[in-house]
Amino acid sequence: MRRQVVPELLDADLGTPHEVRASLDDLRLINTLFGGVTSTAKMIRKVAHETGVKNLKLLEVASGTGYVPQAATDWLASDGITLDIALLDRAQTHLPTNGVPTFVGDALKMPFADNSYDIVSCGLFLHHLDTDQVATFARETLRVARRAVLISDLIRSRLHLTLAHISLPLYGSPITWHDSLASIRAAYTPDEVRPLLANCGARKITLEHHFLFRMGIILWK
Repeated sequence: MRRQVVPELLDADLGTPHEVRASLDDLRLINTLFGGVTSTAKMIRKVAHETGVKNLKLLEVASGTGYVPQAATDWLASDGITLDIALLDRAQTHLPTNGVPTFVGDALKMPFADNSYDIVSCGLFLHHLDTDQVATFARETLRVARRAVLISDLIRSRLHLTLAHISLPLYGSPITWHDSLASIRAAYTPDEVRPLLANCGARKITLEHHFLFRMGIILWK
């Protein structure tokens, strides 16, 4: 199955305000049921164990509502791992108003000093980038991170696309009906993404398969 890039509607907020908000709610459901939260929590736990640091300052990039890192805190509590979370998104309308620090900016040129956060994390964002942008994003996130960069994204396959078609009735927004399929078609496979990250400047790269066609990538600083 060849990679096919189709513009996603949520990227440009191509829908009514209700449809956009419903799509953000759908993303919360997707990340809860299909591995987004668990993938991120497992990688955070790995960083905490390897570095010995259990109170981590985390920046979530392309964060939307920031549900994933906030939900991951519950998974990590039993290990005594706590997160100080900040969120970056390109659109103010995607960000929450619940008191978590939020920033509007470009993920490829972030408005932060070097080594500002222990961890820079993102979920379901890598497939939005073309092959040249993947390396740019990796270098930029490594610049801002003190310890590691975490990337959770989809793995493209025909079986994954078939399962996504079956899951469409779960979603409440027509934006999600389009974008969930477009995301899989645009996703990278592990074999495709490894060479794109090979020269990003990471000390070490860990890439693992996670639940339901997710890959988890750690770029170690």
